[in-house]
Amino acid sequence: MLQRLKTFDFTLLFAPIALVAFGTVMVYSASMVYGPVVLDVSSNHYLVKQLQWMVLGIILLFFMSAFPYRHFKRLAKATVLLMVVLLVGLFAFGTAVNNSLSWYDLGPLSFQPAEFVKIGIIIYLSSVYANKQKYIGNFPKAVLPPLVIISVLLGLIIMQPDIGSAAIIGMLASVIIMCSGIKGKHILLLVVVTAGILIMAGSQLVTDERINRFTGAYQPFEAPQSDGYHLIQSYVAIATGGLTGVGLGQGVQKLGYLPEPHTDFIMAVIAEELGFIGVVITVGLLATIVLRGLYISWRCKDAFGSLLALGISSLFAIQSFINLGAMSGLLPITGVTLPLVSYGGSSLVIMMFSLGILNNIARTVKVKEEERAETYEPEREPVHRTRQQGVRSWN
Repeated sequence: MLQRLKTFDFTLLFAPIALVAFGTVMVYSASMVYGPVVLDVSSNHYLVKQLQWMVLGIILLFFMSAFPYRHFKRLAKATVLLMVVLLVGLFAFGTAVNNSLSWYDLGPLSFQPAEFVKIGIIIYLSSVYANKQKYIGNFPKAVLPPLVIISVLLGLIIMQPDIGSAAIIGMLASVIIMCSGIKGKHILLLVVVTAGILIMAGSQLVTDERINRFTGAYQPFEAPQSDGYHLIQSYVAIATGGLTGVGLGQGVQKLGYLPEPHTDFIMAVIAEELGFIGVVITVGLLATIVLRGLYISWRCKDAFGSLLALGISSLFAIQSFINLGAMSGLLPITGVTLPLVSYGGSSLVIMMFSLGILNNIARTVKVKEEERAETYEPEREPVHRTRQQGVRSWN
């Protein structure tokens, strides 16, 4: 047991658990007044639920850390089938939330399939491109077939509509494809084709609501009571917090002024109550996970494991960037949560599940490197003593 514990990547255990614990505290702080006043639920309603998801997430983190990641390679086709079934099923059994048919309501539990698709697309693409390494330069045979699957999944998510999740999944797929070893001219071709599709579909994707989101992000003070209201309240929270914040639990913006303070705008609550220092610590822990994952991807000699680690690291980086960009006015508001910190069972469980896989890759890399170090013996040539110098020398 001690030998197994030594193989764990403690950075990828400490950082996620610290973030989840910190996030649970902030979810309670953000919702203890917002819940009963705005949503008519008890003050500890979201705390209890988040604690349940946190415990499940930590169990999954340790379980998946011990589960050999290579088994997922054989499950790639089944993963694709499950993703399609879950997304199609929404149109018959799904529940609309915020005008998006993107949830399954299972009574006490709710589940968002798009969260599963995020890790599912990473597993699928990592598997398929790892298997095609011998002929990765053949565009029709190696690169094109997986793009059909990606297009179907993105189409189903856009139809809900859930543009935020579709954007994350599209960027994840792009990162894995570009790092899979395909030729530069094929990357350029994909960029041109994707740009053309977006231009042609622009009339269907661009609606008055989405235009208003751009207006609210880049010109918030032109409509302070409507489109720009969310961002202005976030600015007020950030400005109020200053360097050290007003104190944990002492924030004012969460008292009905800042919409969704426990989900999309959890970082604004952190900025107000814990100040710039709290923001730096949160972003620092997220960056630690991302950088550690990229380092593991670089060290992994297995193509599947390397792409898998890259995809999981990219998931955290992309989703964090979109969430922080929205609360700071850099990007339009899309409803994307901050990984491991915002309230949300589906997101939290999938993220911890993904980090368990990443930790298993790190463990495998560490064990393989130790085995190579133990078995490696440099070839030595005869040693002789020179008569003149009377010293040993290597030939």
